[in-house]
Amino acid sequence: MKYGLIGEKLPHSYSKEIHEKLGRYEYELCPLNKEELDGFMRAADFKAINVTIPYKTAVIPYLYGISERAKKIGAVNTVINKNGRLYGDNTDHAGLTGLIRRAGFDMRGKNVLILGSGGTSKTSVAVCRDLGASNITVASRSGLPGTVTYDEAVTLRTDYIINTTPCGMYPNEGESAIDIGRFDSLSGVIDVIYNPLRTKLMLDCKKRGIPAVSGLYMLVYQAMEAAALFLGEPVGSDVTERIYKEIRSEKENIVLTGMPASGKSTVGKMTAERLKRPFFDTDKELKKKIGDIADFINTRGEAAFRDEETKVIKELAASCRGAVISTGGGAVLREENVDALSANSVICFIDRDVSKIKPDRSRPLTQNRALLEKRYKERIGIYRSTADITVKNNTDFFSDAAEKLYGELTK
Repeated sequence: MKYGLIGEKLPHSYSKEIHEKLGRYEYELCPLNKEELDGFMRAADFKAINVTIPYKTAVIPYLYGISERAKKIGAVNTVINKNGRLYGDNTDHAGLTGLIRRAGFDMRGKNVLILGSGGTSKTSVAVCRDLGASNITVASRSGLPGTVTYDEAVTLRTDYIINTTPCGMYPNEGESAIDIGRFDSLSGVIDVIYNPLRTKLMLDCKKRGIPAVSGLYMLVYQAMEAAALFLGEPVGSDVTERIYKEIRSEKENIVLTGMPASGKSTVGKMTAERLKRPFFDTDKELKKKIGDIADFINTRGEAAFRDEETKVIKELAASCRGAVISTGGGAVLREENVDALSANSVICFIDRDVSKIKPDRSRPLTQNRALLEKRYKERIGIYRSTADITVKNNTDFFSDAAEKLYGELTK
């Protein structure tokens, strides 16, 4: 191996994809158990590697030298082999700094609460100090000296929260490290988790209008800092931004919501074809499981239908990456559906005026004008509040809406 990543468990790492988008070298994922680490480091049969959990401090005794920023943090995530001598550095500091600046968060004179006390917590403390935070508090469930409990944390005046714990990481997306509703006047939240793209903590922030960002940009930024060390030359900020957008696009679904017959499926198919992505329609997936939807609702009732719809939505949300998904008109009625989709998707509301939507006798819930308008009034506020992008679709040519959506997605 010339370049790569070592760690104990690496099945969901994005590092290989990120580094190889540079097109400068091959990059391997090298999982090692604790017994294998010593032999690997002593052999030093590599040009440069990245290091992740749980070896960021364990590799330090094998190093001939260590950078000042790595000393400050007390951990190494990059090792360079210079003629048989190993030198350690830490690019996480630059990655988190880049993320904070890109988000427009200003730490100067602010109170910062850091959740977790591991290696990324130490990096966060160093970054916040360098960015001028006036007060930095670390919350720990283990009760380490110099930390506060989570119960104490929610009583503190806090401007920014940084989550460095794995709480909310795939496959435990429904968990949150802390109840964001117990804080007043937060200016922003950073969750260093990048899978899913939006954790429950972030989704809770969105519902309360609190700016929140994931750790994906940090991951890409620190990787490009490491690549610069590998190559001995800087990687431009434009390259970092390009790779971040490509990785995000590849991991993020595009979900279309809106009233029945508003054009979701047609616009979705057009968008999928143009972006060369797979397309799924939750109604079609439902039919594979329950048969004719109208018959099912007429015989089993709407509540039973919604239960089946939720199962399909959660299955698609968990299994799809980089897909276009058209949802049924009532999919947004359940918050759990919206949360499942939002975790790895951008939600796009196809907004067609109700006067331009035709009732459909084959749809029990919107089979006449009165029912159609009733459903519209019930749902319009939810469509708007849950959408990341809204596209008007009031012409007779759905290709116009598809063009608008493409423009929004590729800004």
